[in-house]
Formats: sequence, structure tokens, C-alpha cells
Amino acid sequence: MSNPIVHAFFIGRALAESVYEQAETSLTDTLSELGKLDAELRENLRQFTEQVMERARQEEAAAMQSRPTATPSTATSGTADLQTMIDELRAEIARLRSELKQYRSRTP
Repeated sequence: MSNPIVHAFFIGRALAESVYEQAETSLTDTLSELGKLDAELRENLRQFTEQVMERARQEEAAAMQSRPTATPSTATSGTADLQTMIDELRAEIARLRSELKQYRSRTP
């Protein structure tokens, strides 16, 4: 028969190795899942950014289409038309400043 102390040593050693292997496997799996989560979050952020940029381009194009454009004949037709154009530009600047202020107040 073998010595009970030697037997206990080998049982403890096998237990420690098994626990170490389980911990290593668990840690590896956890880090793998965190890596996947990070990659998914980055991809979602990239897609969200693209959607925002596309929406901004569409809204800009729509705003530019609905905006009155000045032709050379209307720009030179008199001070009344020039004053109207200046007033419209001032109104647009005020509107953009207001939207910018609202945007800045929404973002922390």
C-alpha cells in the first residue's frame, strides 16, 4: 500500500491542475466573448455613424433644393431684391445658430 500522505499530495496536485485548467478555459472564453462584444459594438457604431452621415447628406440636399437661388438677373435688378436676399440669409443664419445651440444642449 502507498503512503496516505503521498496519495493526498497527488490528489491535491491533480485537483490544483484541474482547477487551473478550468480557470484558464473560463478566462479564455470570457476574453473571447469580450472581444466579440467589442467588435460588434464598433461595427454598430460605424453603421450608426454612416446612417447619421447619410441622413445629414439627404437633409442638406433637400434644404439646398428648397432654398431660393439668386440668378445674375435677380441679383442686379435692384436694391430691394438685394435687401430681400440679405434678409433671407440672415434668417437662415439665425435658424442655423438656433439649431446648433439646440444640438449642443442635447450632447453632453
